[in-house]
Amino acid sequence: MSDQTLPQTHRITITPAALPWLMAAAVYAMLMLLGQKLLNDPDTYWQIALGDWIVTHRAVPHVDTFSSTMAGAPWISSQWLAQVLFSQAYAVAGWTGVVVLTASCIATAQGLMTRFLLTRLAPTPALVLSLAGFVLASPHMVARAHALALPIMVTWIALLIRSLDDNRKAPFAALPLVTLWANLHGGFTFGIFFIAPVALEALWRAAPSDRKRVFLHWAGFGLCALAAACITPYGYESILVTSRILGLGEALALIGEWRPQDFATLNGFELCLLAGIGFALLRGLTLPPIRILMLLGLLHMALSHGRNAEMLGLLAPLIIAAPLALQLGRDSAASPHAPATPWPVIAVLFVALTGASAALAQAIDYRPNARITPASAVAAIKTSGKSHLLNSYDFGGYLISAGLRPFIDGRTELYGGKFFAWHDRAVTLQDIDSFLKLLNDRDIDVTLLTPDTPAIGLLDRLKGWQRVYTDDGAVVHVRVEKTKDAELKPLPPGPGQ
Repeated sequence: MSDQTLPQTHRITITPAALPWLMAAAVYAMLMLLGQKLLNDPDTYWQIALGDWIVTHRAVPHVDTFSSTMAGAPWISSQWLAQVLFSQAYAVAGWTGVVVLTASCIATAQGLMTRFLLTRLAPTPALVLSLAGFVLASPHMVARAHALALPIMVTWIALLIRSLDDNRKAPFAALPLVTLWANLHGGFTFGIFFIAPVALEALWRAAPSDRKRVFLHWAGFGLCALAAACITPYGYESILVTSRILGLGEALALIGEWRPQDFATLNGFELCLLAGIGFALLRGLTLPPIRILMLLGLLHMALSHGRNAEMLGLLAPLIIAAPLALQLGRDSAASPHAPATPWPVIAVLFVALTGASAALAQAIDYRPNARITPASAVAAIKTSGKSHLLNSYDFGGYLISAGLRPFIDGRTELYGGKFFAWHDRAVTLQDIDSFLKLLNDRDIDVTLLTPDTPAIGLLDRLKGWQRVYTDDGAVVHVRVEKTKDAELKPLPPGPGQ
């Protein structure tokens, strides 16, 4: 029998170096498919409008120019750069541009986290942690400034943690990231604060004779980070915005994203939390004391305010990766250094995702949810000729984009906690006298409220007020005559009368 050459079977293998980019591509593709959900936040409207204002005036705001109630009041936007980026993305490609920009930043953050994890862990646990992080972060994945800052947040924290894991000095070369972060989103204050526990662990691990030197080194780094954060159009004032938001008091409990986690129904947060606790108990996993404090701090933030779940999801894996590697076993392919960048893979993914984005832009009509886009109701307001408007909180962003001055909008730090709570008590009729006083003292002549707002029922009964528009998302009343007292219209006759 003659010799035969058998064809070799080639298997396509995915190297660890390609995994972060594949993860990022998968997240990007998923977000593009679900792009409508990225546009479900009412603040996206006013952020684009403010970006347009900044571009037009070639300046950043120092006072409010949009509302009817706070016009001229001191106000700054520490998110000004993100707002400009959103406005330009919208100018170039409409809502598709906003979705692409947001999805790209979220996917990049996910890929960067996965890339760091693969320097510590085997591919399987690294991917499990990365996917869990995505599940935790997903509820707050919307087209707002924090989404654009996610890659910077992940990179900054990863560099700080790497300095501990690899016994390196503080990453002074990364300080420009703080400056960029400070111009994108107010969350940069967390990045500066996080230096403290990192420095504490560095002191804990240092020899007694080296602790003074280590302390001075990290203290100097912290001061440099503070200085870098002040390189904004507002200087040090940007740092104060976070304290103003956290100081809103009872108003925070009235805003969905600032409410504590709700465990009334099983959700992704609870599933990840229970799975993590169960696995730790099963395997007897432990963490160094300072890492425990870091993890518990992130968990406390996520439990206290739902919006912070993204920080738990994207940062906790970075904190626990190295200690877990010692207990789970480190894969031979894992390297303490970032894997070489697979440029051919990136090029192929970029071309494929660009084509897919163009196709999806034709197939999907990206636009914000009708719930936060009362276009027909606003048209009715403009037709009425009325201008002293009282609106529901979620409509403020759209009103700004439509050229109307809202009574209140998503810039809660501008209005303050007392004003926000007062508005909520009034329109929910927790204090009817406050609502009636508001209508008269503020000369309100038109209202735009969500259909479930209790004040709508009272407006239907009040003499001098008439409902002029109704749909599933909004109700408009206009004042047709000024009355001295709050007189009620007679009830219509009931059945059989």
